[in-house]
Amino acid sequence: MTRIKSWADHPTRPHFQPPAGAVDAHCHVFGPERDFPFSAKAKYLPEDAGPDELFALRDSLGLSRNVIVQASCHGTDNGATLNAIAKSGGLARGVAVVDPEISDGELAALHAGGMRGVRFNFLKRLVDHAPKDKFLEIAGRIAPLGWHVVVYFEADLLTELTPFLEAIPTIVVIDHLGRPDMSEGPDGPEMKAFRALMDAHPNFWTKVSGAERLSRSGPPFDDFVAAVRPIVQRYSDRVLWGTDWPHPNMQDDIPDDGALVDLIPRLAPTVDLQRRLLIENPMRLYWPELCSTASAQSGSLEAPG
Repeated sequence: MTRIKSWADHPTRPHFQPPAGAVDAHCHVFGPERDFPFSAKAKYLPEDAGPDELFALRDSLGLSRNVIVQASCHGTDNGATLNAIAKSGGLARGVAVVDPEISDGELAALHAGGMRGVRFNFLKRLVDHAPKDKFLEIAGRIAPLGWHVVVYFEADLLTELTPFLEAIPTIVVIDHLGRPDMSEGPDGPEMKAFRALMDAHPNFWTKVSGAERLSRSGPPFDDFVAAVRPIVQRYSDRVLWGTDWPHPNMQDDIPDDGALVDLIPRLAPTVDLQRRLLIENPMRLYWPELCSTASAQSGSLEAPG
C-alpha cells in the first residue's frame, strides 16, 4: 500500500486571529510508524504526521489547544494519540477508539492518559464492522467516567442510526454534521433532517468541520458557510470546530489550514459565537475541571501562558 501525504507543508497564515485559548477540537496524529505501527486492517497508510508537526501547526494558526481523535489507520491501539497528549504539556485531550472487550482497568488508563471520549465509526470505506450492540455496551461503561461518544457516519445512514444514537446515555458528538449534501443549501432535506435530530435531542452536539470534504463548490466554501452558519447560530452551546489535520485520505485536494481557520468568522460572525465555538464548548467537554476552577475564581478559560 502506498503511503499517503494529505496535508500542506506551508499553510497560509490566517487573516482571522482566534481568541486566546481557542481549541482545535478535531485533529489527528499518524505515527510515527517506527514507534506506533499502523493497524493491519488500515484502509489507508499515511506518512508520519506526529505531535511535533501538529503542535507547530497549532501555534502557527493562532490556536491554543488540541483534541486529538484516534485515527482509523491506528485501529484500537491508541498509543500514538496518547503519546501526543503526553507531549502536549496539558494542552491536548483525546478521543479513543476501543475494542468492545476492553477492560475497566484499560479504560481507566486511557482516562489517566487524557482520553475523554470514544469514537464509533460507521463509514464502510474505513471500517469493516460496526457492532451497534457492542458500541452501546461501551457507551454505558464510559458514562461513569464523564466521557462522551463521537459518531462518524454519512447522511444516508441517519434514519437507520437514529434509534442507536438515541440509546446512547452520554453526550453524543456527530462528526462533520453527519456529512450532509451541502449543494442543497441550508434547507435541503439532509440539513433539515439533521436539524430535526439536534432539535429533538439536547444531548446531541456536532462538529462544524470538514468544509474541505463536504463543500461541492470548493474554496472559498460558500456552500458550506451558507448551510452551516445557521447550525452555529441555532445550537451555539453544542457546536465544536476543528481543522481535521492531517486530513486523512485527501491527497488529491489538500486543503490550506489557514483558509479553514478563516472560515471561522463566516460560520460564527459574532465574538460571542466565536468564543462559544472555540473555547467555551470544547473546554466544557474536554477540560471541565478547568471550567469549574475558572468559574469559581472568576478567571478565564484561556490556555496558560
